[in-house]
Amino acid sequence: MAKLIIDEKEVEVPDSYTLLQACEEAGAEVPRFCFHERLSIAGNCRMCLVEVKGGPPKPQASCALGVRDLRPGPNGEPPVVSTKSPMVKKARQGVMEFLLINHPLDCPICDQGGECDLQDQAMAYGIDKNRYGENKRAVEDKYIGPLVRTKMTRCIHCTRCVRYTTEVAGISELGLIGRGEDAEITTYLEQAMSSEMQGNVIDLCPVGALTSRPYQDTARPWELTKTETVDVMDAVGSNIRVDTRSKEVMRILPIQNDAVNEEWISDKTRFIFDGLKSQRLDQPYVRKAGKLQPASWGEALDAVAKAVNATRPHKVGAIAGDLASVEDIFALKKFMTGIGSANMDCREPGSVLDPAKGRASYLFNSGIEGIEQADAIMLVGTNPRKEAAVLNSRIRKRWRQGDLLVGLVGEAADMTYEYTHLGEGPESLKQFASYGKIKKKNPMFIIGQGALNRSDSAAVLKMVASAAESMGALRSDWNGFNILHTAAGRVGGLDLGFVPGRSGKDTAAMMGGMDVLFLMGADELDMAKVKGTVIYVGSHGDAGAHRADIILPAAAYSEKPGIWVNTEGRVQHGNRANFAPGDAKEEWAIFRALSAKCGKVLPFDSFEQLRSALYREFPHMAQAGTVAPGDIGDVKALAKGGAGKVLKAGFESPVHDFYMTNPIARASRVMAQCSQLAAGELRQAAE
Repeated sequence: MAKLIIDEKEVEVPDSYTLLQACEEAGAEVPRFCFHERLSIAGNCRMCLVEVKGGPPKPQASCALGVRDLRPGPNGEPPVVSTKSPMVKKARQGVMEFLLINHPLDCPICDQGGECDLQDQAMAYGIDKNRYGENKRAVEDKYIGPLVRTKMTRCIHCTRCVRYTTEVAGISELGLIGRGEDAEITTYLEQAMSSEMQGNVIDLCPVGALTSRPYQDTARPWELTKTETVDVMDAVGSNIRVDTRSKEVMRILPIQNDAVNEEWISDKTRFIFDGLKSQRLDQPYVRKAGKLQPASWGEALDAVAKAVNATRPHKVGAIAGDLASVEDIFALKKFMTGIGSANMDCREPGSVLDPAKGRASYLFNSGIEGIEQADAIMLVGTNPRKEAAVLNSRIRKRWRQGDLLVGLVGEAADMTYEYTHLGEGPESLKQFASYGKIKKKNPMFIIGQGALNRSDSAAVLKMVASAAESMGALRSDWNGFNILHTAAGRVGGLDLGFVPGRSGKDTAAMMGGMDVLFLMGADELDMAKVKGTVIYVGSHGDAGAHRADIILPAAAYSEKPGIWVNTEGRVQHGNRANFAPGDAKEEWAIFRALSAKCGKVLPFDSFEQLRSALYREFPHMAQAGTVAPGDIGDVKALAKGGAGKVLKAGFESPVHDFYMTNPIARASRVMAQCSQLAAGELRQAAE
């Protein structure tokens, strides 16, 4: 530890701290533009200048000076630092004056206006005049894709965007060229960026040089209502803030949560908002004479009740989709139980994940933060860059720290870190497992849905569990067996036991063997195989709605409160940011009304009563932000169970197009542009 006197206040901080961090520990406010806690130190902007007594007779850049480098006083006194001296004040005013020499000062038309670091710090540390009367320089704007808009004349060369794309996103597509007055940030070849997390440069940019292209010129921050909720575009469960104006979602921003997404979100999470108002289902429909016709809620519910009551219970099934909240799945389960059917499932066809085998058998047991403790990672049938971009950035973060081995069994892919490709299928995994124990302290296995949605998934799961046990990945202090889910509602559904009951049918069997089939937002199925009368309960006119015989319009994730459990088993509570369009209702309310029509009334009349019933049956759902860990013995039991033979076919990731994985994404014009751009780049590379 190091002792310092900062603004006449003595503090003790770790030796690894920079002087800027020490000043913040002492409660001093130090301005900065280029410094960021999650990026390397550049020392470009010089705004964080402080005075070090006994040091050189000039202000020091506190972000680039370590506390261990400070000299004590003549008699061993702690170093003395001032953040408010006349020297510091004058130096900061000079730095701000330099920064504004070429800045266009176009705040009234800048999207960053109202939440701009340059505005705030110019007010706090600048002066009301400028001694420079020469012409300002101008820099040509760059096209870097359909997501990020550039106004490079505003750029102050802090290089946050360059360091982020290189260090976190791992694409190395932005850089600074030229020197002095000719310096500028560019993509070198002026091509669109290819990262799935490029939108984070918008939040990092301290000025208006990089702003959101889809959001441009639409709203000011003080016009927006801000709601904290949970993302459902993947199973990571990133914490987000949804900004709305009236009934419309205007933008989506990240909320810092070091245990989940740090302060990053994927581009799909950030730019999905236009899909929330396109292709929406806003009234019920009933198929008559082969065509879907608009209907009232009474007519639609009567038609559903008639179909259900006329069908034997074992011929009625229900499949919960990828985006379903815990409350909605709970209500659907109670409805199906009430009519006497055990045909229910929340898993993709072929998946053998089962809550009866214990919670540890289907969780990311190490936790997302646990990735930073791993020293060997084996990816099995997964491409984290496409399936969970934010989680993939954690793997890259750990890889950049060094001493990490990454192996892959499955499709070879362009990852953001180096890895060893061991093969494509179970045979390669079997050979690896036969090696026995490896000389690593915390080995980690990450099993993707590409290895689980197969007819031999039980054998694959057993093989991975056996390898994890033999290689020391299953200990009392470390559980390295991890399932990486791709659906936000999957773990919640498994926690509730929304799987086939005794003599019940799973997803694959229900698609062709039911007389009446409920699809609650289940659009990722082969609809050509779905038979019988289909009742679709969902928010968008996607594949399920096209196949449906009766459509009951529902609310999207931003339009309802709800609980989602992420891939590591963390319970997170989301909030309503806006209201569903037209006559659309929340799913739980639809099944409550339908239960009354079917004569099997559910035991709750309000959302509060539903939550109370949920908490009584599943107490861990009330513990927001916490993870109820699984029993490591459940994973060891997987390794001992019988499972059959494995196939020779290679593992294939279920996510082929990152931007088109759910109905909301497919309704988004911005995501369509990104998908077309990615496909075009792939064709060019192939040629």
